[in-house]
Amino acid sequence: MSATATGAVAAPADPGESPGPRTRRLPWRTALAAAGGLALLLAFPGWSLPALAVLGPAALALAVRGQRARSGAWLGLVLGLAFLVPLLSWTGVYVGAFPWLALAVYQATYFALLGAATAAVSGRRWWPLWTAALWVADEALRGRWFLGGFPWGRLGLSQTDGPFLSLAAYGGVPLVSFAVALTGTLLAAAVLALARARRGSRTGPAGERTGALRAGVLAVVAVLAVPLAGAVAWLPLAGPSLTEGGPTRTVAVIQGNVPRAGLDFNAQRRAVLDNHVQRTVELAAAVERGDAEQPDLVIWPENSSDIDPYTNADAARAIDRAAEAIEAPILVGAVVDGPGRFLSNTGIVWDPETGPGETYVKRHPVPLAEYVPARSFFRFFTDKVDLVRRDFRAGDEVGVLDMAGARVGDVICFEIVYDGLVHDTVEAGAGMLVVQTNNATFGYTDESEQQLAASRLRAVEYGRTVVVAATSGISAIVAPDGSVVRRSELFTAATFVEDIAQRNSTTLAERLGAGPEWVLTALGVGALLGVVVPGIRRRRARTA
Repeated sequence: MSATATGAVAAPADPGESPGPRTRRLPWRTALAAAGGLALLLAFPGWSLPALAVLGPAALALAVRGQRARSGAWLGLVLGLAFLVPLLSWTGVYVGAFPWLALAVYQATYFALLGAATAAVSGRRWWPLWTAALWVADEALRGRWFLGGFPWGRLGLSQTDGPFLSLAAYGGVPLVSFAVALTGTLLAAAVLALARARRGSRTGPAGERTGALRAGVLAVVAVLAVPLAGAVAWLPLAGPSLTEGGPTRTVAVIQGNVPRAGLDFNAQRRAVLDNHVQRTVELAAAVERGDAEQPDLVIWPENSSDIDPYTNADAARAIDRAAEAIEAPILVGAVVDGPGRFLSNTGIVWDPETGPGETYVKRHPVPLAEYVPARSFFRFFTDKVDLVRRDFRAGDEVGVLDMAGARVGDVICFEIVYDGLVHDTVEAGAGMLVVQTNNATFGYTDESEQQLAASRLRAVEYGRTVVVAATSGISAIVAPDGSVVRRSELFTAATFVEDIAQRNSTTLAERLGAGPEWVLTALGVGALLGVVVPGIRRRRARTA
């Protein structure tokens, strides 16, 4: 791409210089940033228009072009709020507006950092590349800091269909995010170049007009080249089905449903357990009649037994009854009492003959939902923190469990969006991935669809079938190509039985791990330092 295409409008050389007239005209820029945030929202499940995701980075790039860092921070914040306030609305369904808005505003501050950084590099040659890399860097920070991060709403997680999805197999979610952002920033470069060519056609010399038009055409070609590369990347991935790539195991998924939605879904904990026992016993009867295939293993969701079966003999007998009826081990999602004053969110392999065996304890409990750090500080803002009466303790072992000859990689609920947790599980030998989740707290919102979208990305990223078992929905079986083979609806009981290959193939994304994210982050941060450091030196020189 030519320098003209990537640097169509010059930005102030020093972010500390006095702003020109452009930097004071913020209303249209603010409206553009807000429109970019809404485009991002429409790309995510709920609206499910993934092609619109490129308009978010494009809008931010255009809005901050030629602006100082503090103006870029404002525009990034506007985009973040327009995107995240509605996207995260599910967090406030039953706990009120304050926690929802607090989370959305806090997460939007990361977009403010992105806006400031984007403004700083907007005058550099090859700025579309640096800007796209900064999106990855910003998502890397947001997904890790602080309190373990919250990588919800990353660009890549919107791409459940289309050419960008294939890139997950080569560089994980960060590479997908980069491709979306790069397409958007190249689109912004094309708009700027073509606009300059149009202005030149009225007032400029012919040579300048021709150069601007050539730059615009090159930028348009580059915009088309990125999704084309994604489409080509699909070719070696095409065709994997549930039963290809390894020995198969017959897997049953049980969605027992809950008595009612909301925070008190577990007020009738025994009813939730009984629902899952009953659905499993019904499946056993269908197998005996010949109406269903005999499963090798059965998956129950998170919180399917909020009664600790280690300490409650009645709960243990109920699970025994289900396992003995179906004659297969069950992965039970249980709340286990202990150690000490803590609880643990645990997946337990329950054998029909020997009872409880291998376990996986959730490694990333959700702050302010499963445990409350600095409880007295957060209580100052809302007494809702006291709804969490006892803290959950994090596990320290990867969740690969042996079940009937299958190596099941277990992650629980929101853990599916954390790259490192899923990578550890596959690297430890998981032949299939299981997501045990409970979304009853979020009612009839888009949270379940958004979580399912993350499972679809993981299926492609690791070439594994992903089984989602949800207490009240959405349960699903996702093929290695990201397609949804079976799924349930919200707040209905459901049972799936499918033959699933236990795959041991290795994708490039698995081999590279977090490498692509760190390389792209380094590119973005390096470009930013290339602007900031000389600016600091110039200011010091002027002061001296």
